[in-house]
Amino acid sequence: MDTRRILIGCGFTYSAAVSTPAIFQVEPAPSAHVSLEGARWSSEPVMDIRGYADLYGNSCLRTVLPAGRSSLGYQAVAVVADQAEEADEDAPQCAPDALPDATLIYILPSRYCLPDVLADEAWSRFGGLQPGYRRVQAICEHVHSHLTFQYGSTTALSSAVDVNQARLGVCRDFTHLAISFCRALNVPARYVFGYLPDLDVPPDPAPMDFAAWMEVWLGDRWWTFDPRNNIRRKGRIVIGRGRDASDVAMATTFGGPLLESMLVQAEEDPAGERAR
Repeated sequence: MDTRRILIGCGFTYSAAVSTPAIFQVEPAPSAHVSLEGARWSSEPVMDIRGYADLYGNSCLRTVLPAGRSSLGYQAVAVVADQAEEADEDAPQCAPDALPDATLIYILPSRYCLPDVLADEAWSRFGGLQPGYRRVQAICEHVHSHLTFQYGSTTALSSAVDVNQARLGVCRDFTHLAISFCRALNVPARYVFGYLPDLDVPPDPAPMDFAAWMEVWLGDRWWTFDPRNNIRRKGRIVIGRGRDASDVAMATTFGGPLLESMLVQAEEDPAGERAR
C-alpha cells in the first residue's frame, strides 16, 4: 500500500502567575493505520512530564506549567496510507437492542451533543429516509449547508442547539450538531479530533489548526464522516475520541494561565517520498 509522510506537531506558549498543573492531548492515538517516527516532546524551561491513557484509551500528558512564561511542544512524522477513509453506502443501521454494549454511551446526551432537545427536528428532517449510511450522509450534507464556518462565532459554552440556531460555528460545532442528529435517530456517534493535512485538496489559506469529525456505528464497525468538509479525505491522524469535545480537550489547565500562542502543523514532508 502506498503511504505518505506527514509532519505533525503543535506548540503552546503560556504565561502563568503561579505554577499550574495541566493536561495535554495532542499525541496521536495508537493505530493500525498510522505509524509514528521520531516523536518527541520539548519544553522551555524543562518540565517533568508523564503520560497516561484516559477513560477512552486516548494518550494524554501531564505536567506543571511553571510560574512565568513557558512553552511546550510536540513533533513527529506520521506515516499514513495514501487513500481516503473507507465508505459503504449500503452499511445498515443496527436496531438499539442489537448494538454492542460499548456503543450505547454514544447514543446518550452529553455536554455539547443534545439529541433529546433536537429529536423532533432530527425525526422530521431525516426520519423518513432509509436508515443506514445514506441517512447519516444526508445528515452531514444538511449540517454542511446549514452552518457557515466562522472562527470566533462560538464559545466553550456553545452546544449543538446553540449552533443550530445561530447557523455559525467551527469544525467542532459542525461535528456536535451532526452527532446530535445521529444520536436522536438511535445511531451511535462519537466525536473525533486530530490532525488533517491538505492532501490532494486545495490548500486552506487559514492557519493550520486541529480538526474535528465523527465516527458512526453502522453494521459491525465505526465509519468516518466529516460534516465540516463533507468529503472523504486522506491523511486523517486521530488524536482522541470521546462523547464530544469535552472528553478530548487539547489542553486542560487547573488554573488561569494566559495562552499567548498556539501553533499546529500537519503537512506533507517535502523531503519524503511516497513509499510502497
